[in-house]
Amino acid sequence: MDLKEKLVSSFLAFENKGGLDLDSNVHTLRLKAIQNFENEGFPSKKDEEWKYTSLKPLLKHDFSLFPSGEKSVGFKNIEEYLINEIESYKLIFIDGVFSSFLSTTTHDECDVCVLSSALTRPKYKMIVDNYFNTIAKGNNSLAELNTAFAVEGAFINIPKNTIVPKPIQIINFSTGSEKEVMLQPRNLVVVGENSHVQIIERHQNLSKNTTLTNSVTEIFVHKRAIIDYYKIQNDTDDSSLIDSTFVSQKQQSVASVSTFSFGGKIIRNNLEFYQEGEHINSNLNGISILSDKQHVDNHTLVNHKFPNCESHELYKGIYADKSVGVFNGKVIVQQAAQKTNAFQQNNSILIDDGATINAKPQLEIFADDVKCSHGCTIGQLDESALFYMQSRGIPKKEAKALLLYAFANDVVEKIKIPQLKTRITKLIAKNLGVDLGFEL
Repeated sequence: MDLKEKLVSSFLAFENKGGLDLDSNVHTLRLKAIQNFENEGFPSKKDEEWKYTSLKPLLKHDFSLFPSGEKSVGFKNIEEYLINEIESYKLIFIDGVFSSFLSTTTHDECDVCVLSSALTRPKYKMIVDNYFNTIAKGNNSLAELNTAFAVEGAFINIPKNTIVPKPIQIINFSTGSEKEVMLQPRNLVVVGENSHVQIIERHQNLSKNTTLTNSVTEIFVHKRAIIDYYKIQNDTDDSSLIDSTFVSQKQQSVASVSTFSFGGKIIRNNLEFYQEGEHINSNLNGISILSDKQHVDNHTLVNHKFPNCESHELYKGIYADKSVGVFNGKVIVQQAAQKTNAFQQNNSILIDDGATINAKPQLEIFADDVKCSHGCTIGQLDESALFYMQSRGIPKKEAKALLLYAFANDVVEKIKIPQLKTRITKLIAKNLGVDLGFEL
């Protein structure tokens, strides 16, 4: 029995076991999702959107769908993966199960809790019912799979005119209680009018066992709201992540998503923005630093539907050994979206001859009064700059690392949380194999 057959045959048992109780329509919602997945199956390289990324190595595993074993996890086990330098709300999940002991939630100025908790209260249940699965619905087979099997996830609801006083951390840990496990977290974020929130998300395997995470996040940003969302991806070589994030923005809102991919066997980032009003600003940023046989695929979409909006996209990649990077960025400007300003840039450096980058920037423009541009560069380190730094007494390894850091710094500078910027700087230095000798 292959993984697809196992998932489909396990669905009935999962339904009987119970998951997110969205209301009496839950069965219809899940049934349609599993039917769509059964019809479409896992994407293959025959699909244009998955041309450069193969899931075949993952589909050979006999993943456990419902982790049964329980491992005790204390703060000392996860401390290094948290941004402890700042006060924050924390939503910690262990093998897909919410840990109230390790988490810090609130219902004061805003709601930071979990979906299962929100659904027990009529006030929040209405919000979930109104937003859940409205932009991820019917989008792709893996998002449908998540909808069918979603058990738990983060629920973040920011009322209008609220500035959340501290960042929110969402971290999903896998303990290795199963030899091979598949996790499917589901997050829902609603940012009300004139509100502002900062969120940091991470998936982390605490063992050497094989983990596949199929994560879906839906983000709704209302009028004049601001959200800064940061994704840290620095997992083990036995861990793979399929991360699908969907963002719906209303007029005059600003949404920024920054993705930092430093570790993992296969990482696929599906990031989609839908602009639903005028004077919207969408920002997509990313850094990938890969080695060995790691594979990262950044797949982005920005859909401009209304006039006078902007989108800015900047992705940098550094690839060593036999690693593979993929960038497929699509910008759509609908006919009504006049006065659109869309910028897209992807720059990559190949350190070794065995490294590969596949880049496919795309613009689909149906309006005639727009400013749209895209650029893509692939190259190696500037040997003359490297020689100059060595001639000034800087060892070759450190000189190389400084040049690579300078290359990635455009994205680092966009981080608005100083403590997070410092953490990302250290992760970059670690992945480049040097001590840069400074902090930001």
